[in-house]
Amino acid sequence: MWNMVINGALLISSILLLWKGSGWLVASAARIGRKYKISDLTIGLTIVAFGTSAPEFAVTISAAMGAKADISVGNIIGSNIFNLGFILGGAALFRTLKTTRTLVYRDGMLLIATSLLLLVLLYDHHLARWEGILLFSGLVAYLLLLFFTQSKEEVAELEEEMPEGEATWKDYPILLLSIAAVVAGGHLLVESASEIARAMGVSEWVIAVTIVAAGTSAPEFATAITAAAKGHHGMSLGNLIGSDLFNLLGVLGVAGMIRPMDIIPKSFNSVLMLVGMCALAVIFMRTGWKLTRWKGGVLVAIGLARWILDFI
Repeated sequence: MWNMVINGALLISSILLLWKGSGWLVASAARIGRKYKISDLTIGLTIVAFGTSAPEFAVTISAAMGAKADISVGNIIGSNIFNLGFILGGAALFRTLKTTRTLVYRDGMLLIATSLLLLVLLYDHHLARWEGILLFSGLVAYLLLLFFTQSKEEVAELEEEMPEGEATWKDYPILLLSIAAVVAGGHLLVESASEIARAMGVSEWVIAVTIVAAGTSAPEFATAITAAAKGHHGMSLGNLIGSDLFNLLGVLGVAGMIRPMDIIPKSFNSVLMLVGMCALAVIFMRTGWKLTRWKGGVLVAIGLARWILDFI
């Protein structure tokens, strides 16, 4: 009993560490980048993208190094479904979101293609090192694509996302502390979630695609809801689509390069679910070029149903 209470407290503490640490990481790194004349576009595509996916990166890499493949892969699959279901749907419930052709046809279609690629790679329930390299190469290609196809309007939105103010000496220790907080939070989350799973008789995969996924998606949740509230529709949608692509290509790619991984057969159903969620979200964004409240309600309902089915 006390072991469960302690691990539950550690789980909550790790989520808070990940949430606050990733926020500090984005803010301090962006200010330091500006000081050294790094463009807002470059900062947005690298530092901010990594910052919002830092919790997933920390948890996934920590799990991969600890030979916990189900948590490593499950966290990414679960986080992406959570992003498209609860967070994207929740943001649309809060406020109707306008979409663009670029977001739908470039980023949305690439997200569907990436999820289909992952479906093929995990068909044998194994992620080989060369497959990890393939995924990571896809991230490099995507960043190059963004750099050469970025419109003036998108650059303006990225600039709005950057924190105001110039870097001071305080930003350097804050950057180091934030990285330490994210790494520590990721390790703590993996260990406490694994203990809870064993105590409850629930598989590590189920814990990874539900509780761990929700915890590591905290930065995306905060960014999407705040952006939607301020009327920055492109930022709210772009944050989630971009984060999902970074998770699948970058985080899972690095994890696969570190250690080849085997996952349980039933996990393939969650990958199928991810493909379906990606396709539905893009179709919703294309229909009428906006994500309305009723569409958001459908996405949230599907996300909730997926949680219930995973636990059952």
